[in-house]
Amino acid sequence: MTDRVKIVATEELARNWGTLSKTTIDYRRRDGQVQRFDREVYDHGNAAAMLLHDPGRDTVLMVRQFRYPAMRNGDDADMLEACAGLLDGDAPEIAAAREALEETGHAPRDIRHVCDIYASPGSLTEKVSLYIGTYDATTRRHAGGGIEAEGEEIEVVEIGFAAALAMVSSGAITDAKTVVLIQHLALLQAGLVPG
Repeated sequence: MTDRVKIVATEELARNWGTLSKTTIDYRRRDGQVQRFDREVYDHGNAAAMLLHDPGRDTVLMVRQFRYPAMRNGDDADMLEACAGLLDGDAPEIAAAREALEETGHAPRDIRHVCDIYASPGSLTEKVSLYIGTYDATTRRHAGGGIEAEGEEIEVVEIGFAAALAMVSSGAITDAKTVVLIQHLALLQAGLVPG
């Protein structure tokens, strides 16, 4: 903690897949005044995500799966995303490669770290480590689709990179980690960031 923040109390509200807690904080503002407020925070661990790119054909391999929170918010529940999952004790690069294999059936090569992001730092502790990896016909190990026992029913979707980039602009791809990864790949291809 910093001298600006004092934790007054923490209360666990729920524990299931993750933990929902309420924390009361005394926060010292820049003008010196102390303000007390409550924040609810959901913690289910950190995650890693990977966008698979076939540079020879300039395609990306993504997954489409049901996301109840999007449906609850009135949006399409079948979201197109980069493959991702919780770290489950693994290093982020290992977890990203594991999830890519489970979800797409491809064992990625040439894995490069892009950045780490908080998609919703106002209420989630989850930090997501983002990667880009390559795939082609030789990296396929199985059909993909995720792990049924974990409630996954994943459709593997291959799309031209230009079409994926256009889907970000049109709002057809709205998942934050996927938007960041697609835009980063566009910057790489334009030579605007080091590769």
